[in-house]
Amino acid sequence: MQKPFIKSAKIALVLVYLVIIAGAVVRMTGSGMGCPDWPKCFGYYIPPTEISELQFKPNHAYDKGIIIIKDEALLVATEHFNSSEILNLNNWESYTAHDYAQFNATHTWVEYINRLLGALSGIPILIFTILSFWLWRKNKWLTILSIATVFGMAFQAWLGKTVVDSNLAPFKITIHMVMAMVIVAIILYLIYASKLTYRNQVFDMAFRNVILVALTLSLVQIVLGTQVRQHIDERVKDIGYIKSLWMENPTLQFYVHRSFSVVILVINGWLFFRSKKLNLGYVKTYLLMLCILAEIISGIAMFYFDFPFLSQPLHLVIALIMFGIQFYIYLESKRKKALLT
Repeated sequence: MQKPFIKSAKIALVLVYLVIIAGAVVRMTGSGMGCPDWPKCFGYYIPPTEISELQFKPNHAYDKGIIIIKDEALLVATEHFNSSEILNLNNWESYTAHDYAQFNATHTWVEYINRLLGALSGIPILIFTILSFWLWRKNKWLTILSIATVFGMAFQAWLGKTVVDSNLAPFKITIHMVMAMVIVAIILYLIYASKLTYRNQVFDMAFRNVILVALTLSLVQIVLGTQVRQHIDERVKDIGYIKSLWMENPTLQFYVHRSFSVVILVINGWLFFRSKKLNLGYVKTYLLMLCILAEIISGIAMFYFDFPFLSQPLHLVIALIMFGIQFYIYLESKRKKALLT
């Protein structure tokens, strides 16, 4: 069962990253409220494509939970019924979770695809959780953490609902993203702990301690980045999609975030050169440095070239890939007995 467990865990990891990418695109395009309800979309399993589908229709069969837009407000069908020639408000109630009542077909489908990917990512997680019970005797933590991943995904889904209900409250979006990072870390641990063979990395106490520091600083940097993004979201609400004005008056968090990238580069650069100089065998430090350089370049592009297309989601996704690589290197760095001082 070990090989199919690892395979399903790797598939889950890829899908979780795809969900993160989709979520970044949702935020970049302002599609977070494309579906005003959750888990359905305007009460449908397959969302509408035309505004006419959300307008009242006489002599039409409505299912309970279907949403229409009337006078810039959302109305929810309270039961299954066939409508008459005129709108009977006795069959409807106001949607009270929020007051956002707009329809944009592109936003709706971008958000819907994000939700589909989220549901799809749950399938391999359920599979490796079931398989983990066969590995209980070998490593109980594989089963325990697999079950924790299932609950983590359920909690993440609930967080997604609260994000929609709050009309995209910035701090809830941040919590939603942090939870995604926790899920990524757990799945990476499951992949590492269930491996059949390991690379012959050399244990180095200094390397292990510094990679832990680097991982912690990356978490801080990502949280700072979300605060910068919150400022941009507020600017979008105030002035719209005039990208040249988004960073007209940067916050203190932006300057800290920008300067902190130098610290991230220096510390991870030290890890890269130490591994190379002492032949420690941490080959993933090459990929880590590429991610950091790409992250810096995308950050420069956003600030000096007015947020080129896809630069925002790329910036976030690269940061989370970097976090995943650092976490995996940290797992590798703990394995061997000390050979260096």
